[in-house]
Amino acid sequence: MKKFPMLLQLTTVLISLLVIPLSRPASAASASEINTEVRETLARFTREIGGASAYIQAARGVLVFPTVYKAGIGIGAEYGEGALLVGGQPVDYYSTMAASFGFQLGAQAKSIVILFMQDEALRKFRESEGWKVGVDGSIAIVDMGLGKELSSQTLQNPIVGFVFGQKGLMYNLTLEGSKFTRLNKN
Repeated sequence: MKKFPMLLQLTTVLISLLVIPLSRPASAASASEINTEVRETLARFTREIGGASAYIQAARGVLVFPTVYKAGIGIGAEYGEGALLVGGQPVDYYSTMAASFGFQLGAQAKSIVILFMQDEALRKFRESEGWKVGVDGSIAIVDMGLGKELSSQTLQNPIVGFVFGQKGLMYNLTLEGSKFTRLNKN
């Protein structure tokens, strides 16, 4: 019977980890705060993934989510805010949200970098009201460990995504079902 209070405490902590980041208003971070975090995330990304800077320069657009929080107890949710860079400059701000169902228990934070390698893919993304992975388009996830090099074969897809810097108890390299929505930032 002593397991029940411990399970209840664990459940409370995990729900708190889920609710606190997700309860922030969509406009909680300012454009300048997001821009600073995006620059830091891209610097870390290019340090950790060999050859990444050349592909960032070749990309038509780069969508960066510095921190995406995910938590779940049977039902999971994730949320993060980021910026779309075109020509190295922020042009729009986005949120990412996803829900998941099934066996899961834990919480994590991760960074996401998405490279739009073709003009058409970037145009469709920017023109959408709310772009959902797997419905409006697909993202080829590149599984890269520290010190691995990118190759031209790796980036043949119109949209390529990287999930890195995971911290926490959940492990997840998918963006399936994630929805990206433009935010109004001043």
